[in-house]
Amino acid sequence: MVKVENGRKILVTPIGADDLRDIHIGDIIYLDGDLTTCRDVAHRRVVEEGREIPVDVRDKAILHAGPIIRTKDDGSYEMVSVGPTTSMRMEKFEYEFVKKTGVRLIAGKGGMKENTERACKECGCIFCVFPAGNAVVAATSVERIVEARWKDLGMPETLWHCKVKEFGPLIVAIDAYGRNYFEEKKVEYNRRKEAEIARILPQVGFIK
Repeated sequence: MVKVENGRKILVTPIGADDLRDIHIGDIIYLDGDLTTCRDVAHRRVVEEGREIPVDVRDKAILHAGPIIRTKDDGSYEMVSVGPTTSMRMEKFEYEFVKKTGVRLIAGKGGMKENTERACKECGCIFCVFPAGNAVVAATSVERIVEARWKDLGMPETLWHCKVKEFGPLIVAIDAYGRNYFEEKKVEYNRRKEAEIARILPQVGFIK
């Protein structure tokens, strides 16, 4: 479901393919509902080892992140910090991962390439970037941690299934049409680069 509150476009899990039709690269969105941290080793288990992911992420969201978690006196968990990790490490797994799990929104840090573009276009999902350096701020959007699976992997790699409220801002980097914001901007910047170099060089030519 998509809702708009206080000028913010918010995706609410479960997310359907139709919910992503009017979301495009460069848009800023937020997330309500289910978000599970899922990074390198979890991807390898699902894709290379063929294991079933123990958290249901179909029509929900994952975050490439290794959070810091505190265990409270009653045995429940508290999110202390949840900054995104570099998503490109998951690039080689993402197409198969999306096909197998049915995840609808992927969030992380930095750009992704062809495998993720293909997954987004064929399977109807999106890849978003969460601004780096805001790990503690991100933790404030976590209302509670529902469960922790694959704890044998250690705190950073554990699947921390969370309920979040207005988690974001999330910048849409690859939309469900397969358009890639990072790659399109690279083309634009490179097209402008030569003209800018020609303009600047006469002003700094005295520097040896």
